[in-house]
Amino acid sequence: MATRLLLVDDHKVVRSGLRMLLDNEADLTIVGEAGTGQEALQLVEQLQPDLVLMDIGLPDMSGIDVTHQIKQRWPRVAVVALTIHEDEEYFFKMLQAGVNGYVPKRAAPEELLTAVRTANEGGVYLYPSLAKLLVKDYLAGERPEQLDGLTEREQEILAHLAEGASNEAIAETLNISQKTVSRHRENIMRKLNLHSRADLVKYAIRKGIIRA
Repeated sequence: MATRLLLVDDHKVVRSGLRMLLDNEADLTIVGEAGTGQEALQLVEQLQPDLVLMDIGLPDMSGIDVTHQIKQRWPRVAVVALTIHEDEEYFFKMLQAGVNGYVPKRAAPEELLTAVRTANEGGVYLYPSLAKLLVKDYLAGERPEQLDGLTEREQEILAHLAEGASNEAIAETLNISQKTVSRHRENIMRKLNLHSRADLVKYAIRKGIIRA
């Protein structure tokens, strides 16, 4: 059965573009469109969609408030934010509202499709550049001893490894040698008693460093 979508955006041209993209996907079907927050809430109640694509900047109320109300009243309905806003304030407020995905409007169509399908399957999809904000925020408030004895540098490298970065990429980002990255990686695996990257990712998800 196709996933039933509700489009919420105050710009008709955006909704038309989304319809052109999503109508081509056999597993997705658009059941309605809304240009305001109140209209969105009415249509969710009336149509009972599986997922809502939500803009943040609506004319009558914030998409954050709409998302919060949807999650309170219809918790089974997934919400994916599709917005021009990529700053921390909006991102974290949408997470607190219970959003299941966050994608900037500049993202490639494939990113949006992945977000929709991930959210519909019960997962959470965060655009990579925004997911890094979450990791950064988490590590900024975490003392070294709170992560099973890892040092600040090891926590930093752990976050990069969990995101799938290679030793070479981490070395370049942190301006250290690949040999140093390898040594830190060995220490991380030893301290946490992990044996593979998969184990490391599971640990990072469990600790809230990254999201599944």
